[in-house]
Amino acid sequence: MTTTPVLTGAITALVTPMNADGSLDEATLVALVERQLDAGINGLVPVGTTGESPTLSAQEDQRVIALTVEAVRRRSLAGTTPVIAGTGSNVTEHAIAYTQAAARLGADAALVVSPYYNKPDQRMLEAHYLAVAEEGGLPVVVYNVPGRTGGNVAADTLMRLAEHPRIVGVKEASANLEQIMTIVRDRPAGFAVLSGDDSWTLPIMGVGGDGVISVASNEVPEVMVALCDAARRGDMATARDIHYRHLDLFRVNFITTSPSPVKAAMAEMGLLTDALRMPMLPLDEANREQVRAVLAELDLLPTPAGTAA
Repeated sequence: MTTTPVLTGAITALVTPMNADGSLDEATLVALVERQLDAGINGLVPVGTTGESPTLSAQEDQRVIALTVEAVRRRSLAGTTPVIAGTGSNVTEHAIAYTQAAARLGADAALVVSPYYNKPDQRMLEAHYLAVAEEGGLPVVVYNVPGRTGGNVAADTLMRLAEHPRIVGVKEASANLEQIMTIVRDRPAGFAVLSGDDSWTLPIMGVGGDGVISVASNEVPEVMVALCDAARRGDMATARDIHYRHLDLFRVNFITTSPSPVKAAMAEMGLLTDALRMPMLPLDEANREQVRAVLAELDLLPTPAGTAA
């Protein structure tokens, strides 16, 4: 038996900090998770795409999940701040195994991206997700991101999947508002609809969605919590103000392939070392200048030593 976590509000797609030699920076990871919890974040996603899961080994995936779960438990937030581990693969057997491992480590749910490159059709997608839900041992959040996978999880396919008691939500990054509205309208009670893009958080919550799995909350967790809280209580004027003030940040985080921009921003903020694993590379200088400009506009850059605040 599994308990369905509450999936709502601002949920951070955590970056995975690394040392200059490419090894995991475990101390910084724990510090970043603590920073998220201090900000009142509503959930955490370790080893998603933002966490560079494609270039982590299975053992490293599990270590990042374990450290995240342990940090949440130390704060007595288990069950309150769900850990939704990235466990997707384009091999169904692997996705099941990764999900089972995350369950053993204490994750609350699994974020399962639709299979990429091999591009299964809708019948095949349905079979893939049902197998993970049946055998993985965790509640499953479907991750629909056609721009990365080459295929879309159609609304009618998702609604059939939502009939399974362990398929509990969707991270929707299709950029297809008509599809998202159809899902919001037709979903069963308790099925979470989460934006997969920070700039779509306000529109999706405005039509009845539940929150966001966020990149920007790596930089500004309290901002994304405030945006989602305002939208959830119907204070759309406040939500719009927050949204438009931070729209350039949402955009610059995808000035090139994520997570290069968000890691560059966090390095500028003094939160981590700007290290990634190839084929990802640190941001080039021209794009880095744009990141710095946005951070400066939002007063997110640290004050230089010896300068009055």
